[in-house]
Amino acid sequence: MMDAVKLVIAGAALLLLAAGAVVSGVLPPADVAGIVERVAPILAFVVAVTVVAELAATAGVFDIAAGRLARASRGRTVALWLLVVALAVVSTAFLSLDTTAVLLTPVVVAVARANGLPPLPFAFTTVWLANTASLVLPVSNLTNLLALDRLPAGGAGAFIALQGPSAIVAIVVSVALLFVIHRRTLRGRFDPAPLPRVTDRVQLVVASVVVLALMPALVSGLEPWIPATIAAVILLALFAWRSPRALSPRLIPWQLLVFAAGLFTAMAALESLGSATVVAVVAGEPGGPLELWRMAGTAVVAANTVDNLPAYLLLESSADTPERLAALLIGVNAGPLITPWASLATLLWHERLRAVGVEVPWRRFVLWGLVAAPLVVGLAVVPLALR
Repeated sequence: MMDAVKLVIAGAALLLLAAGAVVSGVLPPADVAGIVERVAPILAFVVAVTVVAELAATAGVFDIAAGRLARASRGRTVALWLLVVALAVVSTAFLSLDTTAVLLTPVVVAVARANGLPPLPFAFTTVWLANTASLVLPVSNLTNLLALDRLPAGGAGAFIALQGPSAIVAIVVSVALLFVIHRRTLRGRFDPAPLPRVTDRVQLVVASVVVLALMPALVSGLEPWIPATIAAVILLALFAWRSPRALSPRLIPWQLLVFAAGLFTAMAALESLGSATVVAVVAGEPGGPLELWRMAGTAVVAANTVDNLPAYLLLESSADTPERLAALLIGVNAGPLITPWASLATLLWHERLRAVGVEVPWRRFVLWGLVAAPLVVGLAVVPLALR
C-alpha cells in the first residue's frame, strides 16, 4: 500500500509541475492536447485489462491454473517451475507485466507453500519474466504501446517482426540464469496439493472463457483498448449478477493513472526545454551495431536510475529508426532488473510479496540483477545488430 501511495504523491507532484509549465508558457496547450490524444487509448487499455485481470483472479482463474500446473508437474519441482515460467510468459505477453507482478506472484507463492516448496525461486521468476517477457507483444508493456505509433508499419504484426527474435532471446537468457541461480532448490519432488476450492463455478468458467478469448483479440489488429474494454464490461456484468460485493472503485489502478498522467505531461515539458538535444549526445545516433548497444545500454542505466517509463519518454526522441526504437525498448523493458524502483511492476511485486509475508533479500536481488541485466539486454540486441 505504501508503494501505491508514493506513486500517487509522485504523480500529483508531476501534474503540478506540468500545470506550472503550461501557465508559464513552457508547455503550449496544443502540446497537452496532443499528449491526451496519444495517451488516452493507452490508459483506457490499462484500465480495462486491469479490471479483467483483477476479476479473473477473484473468480479463481489464476489459482486453478496454477493448481493444475502443480498436478501436471507430477510432483517434480523443476517441472512445476518450468510450467510457472510458461504461465508467467503468457500472462505477461497478453495481460501485461503488471498482471504477472501483481496477480500471478501471490498465486505462485501460495502454490509453492501448499506443496512445501520455497517461494522465493518462484517469486523471482515472476518478477524477472514480468520485465523480460514484456518485449513479446505491444500490449505486454505500456512502453510498447507508446512505441507502436512510431513504427513505419504499425500493428502487432510489425511489432512482432521487429522485436520477436529479441524477445525470445531475452526470455531464454532470463530462464537460463534463473535456473542456474536456483538450481539447488529446484531439485527433488513433492506431493501435489489438492486443487483450490471453487466457490462459484459459473464465474470461473465465464471468466476463463473471457480471458482466453481476449488473448487472440489483442493481436487481431483492433486497437487493444477495444477488445479489453468489451472483456471488462462482460466481467463487470457477470460480477454484478453473481458477486456484486466484489465490484469496487479499487479495481481501477488509480495510482498508475495519476502517475502516468503526471509523468507524460512533465516529460513533455522537459522536452520543450531542450532535453532531446542533451539526450542525443548520450544515446548516440543511427549507425552500426555498436550504436544499438549504446542506445540499449543508456536505456538500462536510465531505467535503473529513475524508472523505465520516464527513461523511455526521455530517450524516445533519439530512437529515430525502428532498430533504435527496438533497442530502446529492450533496455527499458528487459533491463529493469537491478534496482527495486526500475519498473512499476517490481514495486508492485514487492508490495504483494510483503502482503503475503515473503521478505525480499534486496542485496541478492541487486547483485543478481547486476549480472542479469547486461547479459539479457546485450544478447537481446544481437538479432537487431544482425538485421
